[in-house]
Amino acid sequence: MIDSHCHLEQRDFDADRDEIIEKCKKELKAVITCCAHPSDFDLTIKMTNKYKNFVFATFGIHPEFIKEIREKEKDEFMGRIKENKSSIVGIGECGLDYFWVKDETLREKQKELFIEFINLAKDLKLPLVIHARDAVEDAIKILEKCDARNVQMHMFGSKNLLQRVMENGWRISIGPIIKTSKAHRKIARDMPIENILLETDSPWFGFGKRNDPLSIKSVAEKIADIRKLDFEKVWKTCGENAARFFGLPVKI
Repeated sequence: MIDSHCHLEQRDFDADRDEIIEKCKKELKAVITCCAHPSDFDLTIKMTNKYKNFVFATFGIHPEFIKEIREKEKDEFMGRIKENKSSIVGIGECGLDYFWVKDETLREKQKELFIEFINLAKDLKLPLVIHARDAVEDAIKILEKCDARNVQMHMFGSKNLLQRVMENGWRISIGPIIKTSKAHRKIARDMPIENILLETDSPWFGFGKRNDPLSIKSVAEKIADIRKLDFEKVWKTCGENAARFFGLPVKI
């Protein structure tokens, strides 16, 4: 009943953002929108203020943008995060992306930026939301080296590394990709239910159409089917997990 990771700031929602949020309020307890670029800061804060205690936000820089983000812009962004700490429930998404970024020099810069965000999260005592695409092992190594504790592995699909995630006590979030990915279905089966959050990553993963936070219901249904659990058990437990992880003032 909580979408732990979506992107309501994206232009895909410009025409009907308020309408979508109002629809979500009828069925969900909360949505967590993820600001992943400095240019989206103001819109994201505006949403959290307008829909207080329903739309919550995390802030980071997606590693895909490493080439375009200048040092001054990054520093200003981090400064604004600190200034608005009371309106923020997490840091991210941040991490590594070797799918879109092939250049080794840029990958090293991704790692440096990643560590900065890990340290920012520790300073602000906020949880981390991690993006790791084709770079999961490197991301885990950095998180472990930095002794990161409160971690959400967004869209986690590396079955071979699941044991390390569990040993570290981290959370994973599962989205609509579970419908098409055997790896994600196995992870949904094997990860303790107490450490699973629901997400949509909307507007993406709509399989031919725009996705929105309400699709977490179909994700919960799939998890319930895989684990042979009642839907309500998955729906409520995953909602409680998200509220606890992000410290949300929400009654499940």
